Amino acid sequence: MSQAVKRNGSALTEPAFVRYTLIGFVFLMFVLLLFTPLVFIFATAFRDGWDVYVRSVTEPNALAAVKLTLVAAVSAVVFNLIFGIAAAWAVTKFRFKGKNFLTALIDLPFSVSPVIAGLVFILLLGNHGPLGRWLIANDFKVIFAVPGIILATVFVTFPFIARELISLMQEQGTEEEEAAILLGASGWKTFLRITLPNIKIGLFYGIVLCSARAIGEFGAVSVVSGHIRGMTNTVPLHIEILYNEYQFTAAFAVSTILASTAVITLTAKRVLENISERKRAVKHENNH
Repeated sequence: MSQAVKRNGSALTEPAFVRYTLIGFVFLMFVLLLFTPLVFIFATAFRDGWDVYVRSVTEPNALAAVKLTLVAAVSAVVFNLIFGIAAAWAVTKFRFKGKNFLTALIDLPFSVSPVIAGLVFILLLGNHGPLGRWLIANDFKVIFAVPGIILATVFVTFPFIARELISLMQEQGTEEEEAAILLGASGWKTFLRITLPNIKIGLFYGIVLCSARAIGEFGAVSVVSGHIRGMTNTVPLHIEILYNEYQFTAAFAVSTILASTAVITLTAKRVLENISERKRAVKHENNH
């Protein structure tokens, strides 16, 4: 803490009305943009009673949408978990040509519109695409089928776990792994005993973000799904169809699934951040 901060008792020297105005503005935006829509979703979902709500979220098309969303989300998390650990390990533990290019490729989904990504998949893997004709000839359909949904979901969630682990592992350095290898530990044992325990909080954090993004994905999935009821509709696509058919109560009832997922994700994110901050504080105290 600097001497100036100690003298003032605070790092901030702005007038009180500036601080309270900024704090009030932030809370106002929170209420208008986050809290009010959340309350409106649940109020509309239950306005026709509990029975209507239960029928809306348990009818066959809604259950099929929930099942497909879970399949796509779990597939994306498993793939990105394996890829994220491998990519972070390669980028942070080794020196090789093309490392910066690989890092830039990992960030590619952040800079490409999901809709454009979906169109690219259709051009490549659709009925008239160069790979699509071969896949169809071998009885494997990707576009307008479940594999296309999973592929689009994996693409849009590609960077979340890898990016989280790369930043964390770069901050931790390689000293502990090098010491373990010098003492005779194998590469696999070093990973299990040294690397994995050090990255587990970041890993869980990345999984939470990846899951939330996968469950709520709309753009790329909408393009490659074909909107076939009971077969290729995820929860966001099912909500869109219900809303376009003026089934507002049913649409908001199904929306509560996504809203509940968002609340759970935020809670898990906050818990993991608190754990990570406590670990960093303990490590900082031990180093001093």
